[in-house]
Amino acid sequence: MPSAFLSAARAAAVLPGLAILAAWPLQAAAQVVPAPSAPPLWGSADAPSADTALPPAGGESLARLLPAGTTWRLLQRSVYDERRYQDGQVNGAARNAYLPRAQRSHSAREWGYGLMGSLESGYTPGVVGLGFDVHVDLAQALGGNDYTAGKARLLAVDDQGYLQDHIARAGAAFKVRFASTVLRVGEQRVKSPVFSSSDSRLLPESMRGWLLTHRSIDGLALQAGHFTGSTDRNARRSNNPLTVNYAGAAQGRAFDFVGGTYTGLPNLAATLYTARYDDNWRTHYAGASYTLALAGRRSLAFDAHVYRSTDTGRARSGRIDNTTGSLTASLRQGAHKLSLGYQKVHGDTPFDYVSRGAIWLGNAMQLSDFNAPHEASWQLGYQYDFAAWGLPGLVAAAAYVRGSGIDGSRTDPSGAYAGLGYGVGGKHWERDLMLRYTVQQGRAKGLALSARYDVHRANAAQAELNANRIRLAAEWPLGGTLRE
Repeated sequence: MPSAFLSAARAAAVLPGLAILAAWPLQAAAQVVPAPSAPPLWGSADAPSADTALPPAGGESLARLLPAGTTWRLLQRSVYDERRYQDGQVNGAARNAYLPRAQRSHSAREWGYGLMGSLESGYTPGVVGLGFDVHVDLAQALGGNDYTAGKARLLAVDDQGYLQDHIARAGAAFKVRFASTVLRVGEQRVKSPVFSSSDSRLLPESMRGWLLTHRSIDGLALQAGHFTGSTDRNARRSNNPLTVNYAGAAQGRAFDFVGGTYTGLPNLAATLYTARYDDNWRTHYAGASYTLALAGRRSLAFDAHVYRSTDTGRARSGRIDNTTGSLTASLRQGAHKLSLGYQKVHGDTPFDYVSRGAIWLGNAMQLSDFNAPHEASWQLGYQYDFAAWGLPGLVAAAAYVRGSGIDGSRTDPSGAYAGLGYGVGGKHWERDLMLRYTVQQGRAKGLALSARYDVHRANAAQAELNANRIRLAAEWPLGGTLRE
């Protein structure tokens, strides 16, 4: 049996037990029921919380000092990620970057355990309510070394490429509520199509700045934000510059956005946003989703996303004139869901975004975003819910995406994307397989176990690596209310 599968098998045997053993004392002490909801199929959502009161033993006096509505969350997660590079390609991350190419590792492997805790206070009484949010993120390396780390971004690597065996960081935000408007200032997690915290690794991403939300109109949620820094998923400290995905190191000092989502019409959600990355580019976003109920337990859903980006100010990333969009149609019948998607990039640069989660395109997959210059891609996906077989909580999914037409020959030679390696006639494909089970009842309720196997193949003009990846994960969310 290949060594990759032997390593994965060992991790598979340990992951569930690790999560259960680590979380069991906490569950027994707090006597709470974990939240039943599970992360989405192709990513990992913020940990939900059960609406359960903390028992009086040992914390009642402290709870009385907190505003009503204060809640706590605790999420434990263990992730094993192994990648095998094909066709002579190598891992250029971590200490490999200091070695001649012939001596670099042909694989990447990381394994870690993460513990994420948060406290979200309610608001003080009165016309203007005050409150605070605090989070603490801890991670411990369980596997990997200086020459296999760096690609999965589960664990931290220092400036010399050495793997760090632990992460310990924290953040806090102060918040003010007036009527239907809330202002949060400090370290926080954000969700929007133009600036969004990713939680698809061991620890979640967070941002530093202020966020204003408003909900006075039924069905309309508005928000505006100004952010100057971020904490990446594997960062050891929280005073980092903004995270940019393709333009390399952060070149702008701030990111601003405003927009909202309207859900006041049946089965329809519409979203509009505009954003500015200081002295780099402006991005406008429009998106919509619509679900049409059909006879016989069937439904048809459509999801559309369009981003329009142009350079602005000093244009530190070079010339940018990019329009990228996707459209996905999904037919659901009983336990089956079949999806067909199309995505197209119009522009001489790749579609780029600030923060790890701000790409809501339909063909942004596990190993590739399919966002290269002038690229067109198709996706075929299938999902099956085993509740139809009497196995609620078990879901399997498969997706295949093929992209072609990549042309990076007209990229601004003095811009930030000139060195990415896009050629003419670039093409590639990706196949993702996923199996996930979420415990539905009992003491382990909410425990989610997942396994993925992803394959990516490309020609030289596409500029991304050929890899086979195995990822195993176990996570268990707990939560409750400290004060009703």
